[in-house]
Amino acid sequence: MSKQVEVDPTEKMVREFLRDNPSFLDKHTDILETLVLPHNSGKAVSLVERQVGVLRDRNKEMRSRLDNMLQTAHDNDLLFEKTKRLVLNLLEAKTLGALVEAVYDSLGKDYGIEFYSLTLLGDDKKLPRTMARIASMDKANERVGTLLGANRAVCGILREDEMVFLFGERGHQVGSVAAVPLRYDSLYGILAVGNSDPNFYKSSMGTLFLSYIAEILNRVLPNHLK
Repeated sequence: MSKQVEVDPTEKMVREFLRDNPSFLDKHTDILETLVLPHNSGKAVSLVERQVGVLRDRNKEMRSRLDNMLQTAHDNDLLFEKTKRLVLNLLEAKTLGALVEAVYDSLGKDYGIEFYSLTLLGDDKKLPRTMARIASMDKANERVGTLLGANRAVCGILREDEMVFLFGERGHQVGSVAAVPLRYDSLYGILAVGNSDPNFYKSSMGTLFLSYIAEILNRVLPNHLK
């Protein structure tokens, strides 16, 4: 007695559909790109089959590159919108308090940065009380003189007393920092962001965003500090 072979209902439906629609694959060539169609050449792999395999691999690589490009473009759009919102808020700020609040709100909420601080250099009795930290020039030079003397953003691990100067008591939780001095005609302060991971901010990483925000602050801060 012959054994009856069971047919998968789904497979049967696909067979019947392709049989009834012979031009389906002609209209949907993307499906052909993923199909494996062995070429009958015995035990040897035919040249045609090998070429099809190479083309399929290249197609997968190109799709992966395209997906990465689209994701990068999407991320850049989001970054541009966040940066534009911050810049407009800085330009529209009427007081020093509003300006500092705009910086902190953007870094904390929009960008999700773990630690951030704006330290202004001057007399705490003369400057308006805001969310920013205030330190005299002498104290700042004593504690973070190397950072203030830099002409660009600095990334990496700082000494514990430097962390505390920039972030207060939360400085003990900071593992790595990216900081940039704020200067135009003279030195106004320092903008710093931090992360609990010691390897998060490295000297090899790009600081374009932080430097750009610092350039904006360099133009608007002096008007509020006078």
